[in-house]
Amino acid sequence: MILGQLEKLYIVPYNNSDYAVTHIAAPPFFALINPETYSHRYKIDFYDTQAPGTSGSSLRFNKIPPEELNFDFVFDGTGVIQSIFPSALAVNEQLEIFKHQLLQYQGEIHRPYYLKIHWGTLLFKGVLTSLDIEYKLFSPDGTPLRAIAKCAFKGSIEESLRLAIENRMSPDITHKRIIKQGDTLALMTQKIYNDQHYYMDVANVNRLDGFRKTTLGTEIFFPPIK
Repeated sequence: MILGQLEKLYIVPYNNSDYAVTHIAAPPFFALINPETYSHRYKIDFYDTQAPGTSGSSLRFNKIPPEELNFDFVFDGTGVIQSIFPSALAVNEQLEIFKHQLLQYQGEIHRPYYLKIHWGTLLFKGVLTSLDIEYKLFSPDGTPLRAIAKCAFKGSIEESLRLAIENRMSPDITHKRIIKQGDTLALMTQKIYNDQHYYMDVANVNRLDGFRKTTLGTEIFFPPIK
């Protein structure tokens, strides 16, 4: 990307959740006008097991739902805005192309396409979950000349990537860490095992003379808990 060059938001449809180049299902869909704003929502679900008559409770982790992304697309048939569509294409026809690529059920995969959204630093993988179309301008015969498509997307990542992310922090696999300024063996052990009492075992595995004698830049192995 060239500094200062206008980059259009675009969405690439895929027929497989691995988002591989070989599984691109249709040409990218480019926004006519880049969104003025977009919202990116993250959420964590907890079990609320508070007993009646109590003033609080310790929430237990349940799950991390998929992230959500929301923004609007503009469709124009007045000719005022330089369009990515042929000038003769009406707003309703533009919307049909949009819905076919992002929303419509695809018989060959038995579901709508998976989507990858690109814009600047934004890279979002997911699916379209809702679409509200607001018509803003009309010709004398009632034909829509401008429309706003309010889109909501929900994240969807490859199963292999999800497992890799979840397992990366698991105490049941071997970890490697490089000692940095401020690190102590007890603190590093607490972060990985959620229990600092294993720090002596870690010192023994790494043949350290003492758990307090750690040198910056030293690579430490944290074995899986059996």
